[in-house]
Formats: sequence, C-alpha cells, structure tokens
Amino acid sequence: MPRFGASPFSFPDFKGATRRLILVNLAAYFVLALATLVSSSAARIAGWLLFDPYSFMHGALWQPLTYSFVHLGILSTLFELLSLWFLAGFLEAFHDAGWVTSLYAVSVLGTAAAALVLYLVLSTLAPSLLTSVNPLFGCFGGIFGLLVAIGILYGDTQFLLFFVVGIKARYMAIIYALVAVAMLFGEERIYAFAQLGGALAGFAFVRMAPRRGMSFMFSEGWYGLRNRYYRWKRRRSARKFEVYMRSQGRTVKFDGQGHLIDDDPDDKKRWN
Repeated sequence: MPRFGASPFSFPDFKGATRRLILVNLAAYFVLALATLVSSSAARIAGWLLFDPYSFMHGALWQPLTYSFVHLGILSTLFELLSLWFLAGFLEAFHDAGWVTSLYAVSVLGTAAAALVLYLVLSTLAPSLLTSVNPLFGCFGGIFGLLVAIGILYGDTQFLLFFVVGIKARYMAIIYALVAVAMLFGEERIYAFAQLGGALAGFAFVRMAPRRGMSFMFSEGWYGLRNRYYRWKRRRSARKFEVYMRSQGRTVKFDGQGHLIDDDPDDKKRWN
C-alpha cells in the first residue's frame, strides 16, 4: 500500500466519529481540570470515574464507561488525542463513523474487562501483588484497539514512527504489543495487561463484527426478530383459516411460511 500522508506531519480529516471522540475527550479533560481548580472535591469525583476493579465489584458499574474520559496531565492527554485523531481518522477514510465508534467502544470495554480479570486472578493467587494495582484512566486501550485494526486490515500501509522512521502498520502494532508484554513484569502490570485486553477486543471486533458497526448489527438483529414474529403470526393465521375452511366443507392449504398453495389456479368455484 502507499505511504500514508503527504508529509510527515499530515493528519487525516477532522470529521465524523473522529471529531466527536476528540471533542468529547477534550471537553472531559477541561471540565475536570476546571473543576479541580474550583473545588477540592473534584479530585474525589474524578476518582469515582476511574476504573478500579474493587470499586466496580462493589457497585461502581459505571466505571468501565467513564474511565477513558479521565485524562491526567496535559502532555499525556495531548499524545492520546493526537494518536486518536490519527488512527481513527485513518480508519474512517475506509469505514463509516458507526464502525469506528463501535471499534473504539469495544476496545475501551475490553481494556476494563482485562483489568478486572487480572485483578480477580491476583486476588486469588497472589494477593500481595495487589498493592501495586492502580485504577485505569485514559483512552490508551481504545487507541491500541484502533492500531490493531489498522495492522490487520491495512498492515502494509507505511507510517512514520515518531514522525521520522518509516514502519508498516502491522509491525508498529507488534512493537506496541511487545512493549505491553514487557511491562507485565514491572509495576504497571495491570495497566499493560489491560492494554493487551483492548488490543484483543479490537482484534475480535475486526474479525467478527459487521463492517457497518455494532449499531448496524443490533438493528439488523432487531428487524430479524420482528420479522420472525410476523412470520409466526402469519403461519398461525393460516392454520386458523384452514380449520375454518374445513368447517365450511372446503379445503385450502398453506406452506410452512403461511403462503397459500394454489393447486388449481383456474378453479374459481371453490371461492364461490
């Protein structure tokens, strides 16, 4: 595939799902930053939004949906949002906004699920290691899922690593995965494992989800369920009509879909 971008510093178009994701995360950052300046209790509120496996298991069910909007530090936030803009914008050039949004959301939820799994394993097998477990925040898991999707679907596309070194998308995804694996042996093991969970969720989404995104899949499932209900009603009405016609001394037949079987189209007397 050709090199992506006309120059080392070019970015995709700022539109659609990419724009919405960037603006929502940026707004969340400034809201929390301003709240911290105004009130001392804002830090406690931000703590409720982080993903803490212990708190989640004790009723904080909203945390898998909110932790990715919590950004601490302007430099890390800038790097996250630039990465999100670049990767989501690239994918949106080939897929619609619903597909990109669904991929990002599934990756974020997969990140939280992986952190929860590791917490449960450590609490059972090695409780002493739980002292180094920190709550999750930021959208790196979702970004990792986007990167994996690009590596799978457009692996030969060449990017500029650190805006200097040319590297194919699949190799960049592999390098990030190896870094996360190496981090498993350090103090940030739950963070690294969670990122790998986001990557795995992105991989599963690309392999199993429809090209139009999860919202399209759910809408198709709803319409399919509704159509099956209508077909069942038609078959039931057909059976009732057969019973009624037999009581009138006449015979009609319907197929398994509730459609009339017309044995003799020219015979008009049976309807007289």
